[in-house]
Amino acid sequence: MPHIYNDFTIEIATTDFESTRNAVAGGADRIELCANLGEGGTTQSYGVIKTCREKFEVPIYPIIRVRGGDFLYTDDEFECMLADAVNCKHLDCDGVVIGFLKANGTIDMDRTARIVEAVYPLGVTFHRAFDRCKDPLEALEQIIQTGCERILTSGQELTAIAGAPLIRQLNEQAAGRIIIMPGSGVRADNVKTLAASTGCTQFHSSLREMIPSKMKFNTPAFANDAESIGHSGIDPMAVAAFKKALN
Repeated sequence: MPHIYNDFTIEIATTDFESTRNAVAGGADRIELCANLGEGGTTQSYGVIKTCREKFEVPIYPIIRVRGGDFLYTDDEFECMLADAVNCKHLDCDGVVIGFLKANGTIDMDRTARIVEAVYPLGVTFHRAFDRCKDPLEALEQIIQTGCERILTSGQELTAIAGAPLIRQLNEQAAGRIIIMPGSGVRADNVKTLAASTGCTQFHSSLREMIPSKMKFNTPAFANDAESIGHSGIDPMAVAAFKKALN
């Protein structure tokens, strides 16, 4: 049975060890650990997952995604992701984040269920592949059948605020059988409104910002290069503000 949360829960999408450390310091209740968040998130390295698991006590859910782009995968790609999911189980992660579609826009229930079974008793979140499915209300029932505990969704819109009406409908239809977690464009200044309009209690955000580089030397040709100036990261105070906005 899915775990039902009575209080607000904030999940922060992090992209490396440093951003995970900062998210935890800011009060994140759960971590979705990714690489390449600019591509929607792909699976982080063994070393990052292992070290985060060893250093932090909060629940850690690595994303299981072999590449950016769509959510229609070859058999070989799926075998890679199955192996990554099992690896997360061996590393004592708390769950994984997945999403599989068929070419016709329906949920790939077989592959989803295979991951759920392979990592049991870990939790499984179905990510925003859900927002690309053909019939979200039917997909909700299918995902429940596979044994996932949570769906991350923006209500099939670019942001969760725009998709709030569908998110509310999904949450009402779910009726506690699965957790509906809004994500995409969720920030401290809108999360309380989103909670009120959807009835949801778990919220997902990346809270990404540019962290300036501490390098004191830079080759002149790369003086204005984005990678030389800084990198994407998380400010613990932004996480704390996000949590305070809810609680």
